Amino acid sequence: MKKRKALLVIDMQQGSFTTETPRFDTEGVVNRINSLAALFRENHWPVIFIQHDGSKEGAFIPGNEDWKLLPELEVHTSDLLVSKTANNVFYNSELDPLLKKMNIEALFISGCATDFCVESSIQAALSNNFEVTVIKDGHTTGDRPHLKAEKVIEHYNWVWSNMIPTKGWIKVLDTETIKNSILTEYF
Repeated sequence: MKKRKALLVIDMQQGSFTTETPRFDTEGVVNRINSLAALFRENHWPVIFIQHDGSKEGAFIPGNEDWKLLPELEVHTSDLLVSKTANNVFYNSELDPLLKKMNIEALFISGCATDFCVESSIQAALSNNFEVTVIKDGHTTGDRPHLKAEKVIEHYNWVWSNMIPTKGWIKVLDTETIKNSILTEYF
């Protein structure tokens, strides 16, 4: 039996994509997220956009420009929006109760930043016993002092590919593989 799925799009907000904070392959990542989101909507699976609320830090304040999603993202009225206040999207947010209410068992995870919010959210999803598919070419980050963004992404894709979850599974697959396989029993 096919699992009930949801697409998570983490922190693809204007404040994370500035000239001071360039991200690797932003246009490509946005296009791949948009194509997967369309596929999810066609199959009546939820698309959930996660937005960081950094009010305590004085940034990413709901309603402000930096808090808003990238305008290139195709957001539909049927999509869901969830606010978070920590790297981990499950921490003190409405995400877990929402997923349980919708009987979601499998999460497809994309977004920004690979080494912060995406990473901690993947770990939390596994700890909460979700089946996780990381969209290998659907997350991004910026250059770090010791490592270029492309290498950070490559490293985390390798880490996630080699994890041993306590329950369920984790897969790291590119967008085309997911699009070609999503309607089969594979997922």
